[in-house]
Amino acid sequence: MLKTSRPLLLLGSLLVCSLAHAQIFQRELGDFDLKLGTNPTRSMAQGLVKPSAVGSFHGGLDLTHDSGFYVGQWSPSMGISPGKHLEVDSYAGFKHPFDQTLGYEVGVIHYRYPEVDTLDSHELFGGLTLLGSRFGAAFSNDPDKQNGTLFADLGGNQPFGIGVSLKYTTHQLNTPVAVDGGYVGSFTDWSLKLSRPFMGIDLDLIYSDSSLSGSNCSAYSGHNSQCDGLVTLKAERSFY
Repeated sequence: MLKTSRPLLLLGSLLVCSLAHAQIFQRELGDFDLKLGTNPTRSMAQGLVKPSAVGSFHGGLDLTHDSGFYVGQWSPSMGISPGKHLEVDSYAGFKHPFDQTLGYEVGVIHYRYPEVDTLDSHELFGGLTLLGSRFGAAFSNDPDKQNGTLFADLGGNQPFGIGVSLKYTTHQLNTPVAVDGGYVGSFTDWSLKLSRPFMGIDLDLIYSDSSLSGSNCSAYSGHNSQCDGLVTLKAERSFY
């Protein structure tokens, strides 16, 4: 598994920042393709990993061989902004297209938090690409629970230019959490995201919810930012 220190990740981010109006810096190195960017370059892996709040400074690198094998790192937070901690997600995998309409991808991701007292975790993922849409699944063994995720990104069919992605995850707690009236040993959460670019701005409308409600939400530790149903409108513009 690729392990890189913060200086290298910062270097990658600075290289990207120096390229005006570009989010991905790409260069061929023999049989390898190197990418540095402020956006995740692995769509399948980044679609399946557990989401985390992206900081003001983020970036990563990706090295792919012509055979389909790849390794890389993505840091959703460099730990520079107040209240943010450095997170380094290292991954390795294999991607292979059968033809122009169908392909598959499998891999593993290692999550590391160097600045906080949190155990590392791993996630296995795999999926199919069909006519431009992605369907996948992942399993992670976190220090406090096990997670199983189903994921779909219907990028191959975008009515009115609107992208649609869905995620459904089951969480099995290692130790049940006491709540009013009993214990919570497992729960599920899900999200639906509608995306559309508008005048250089990426607009996202997200609905998220979980199987917990009321006082049981004290046991929630899932993917969503809130236990109960939540509608979020997000607008983001990249300046480099």
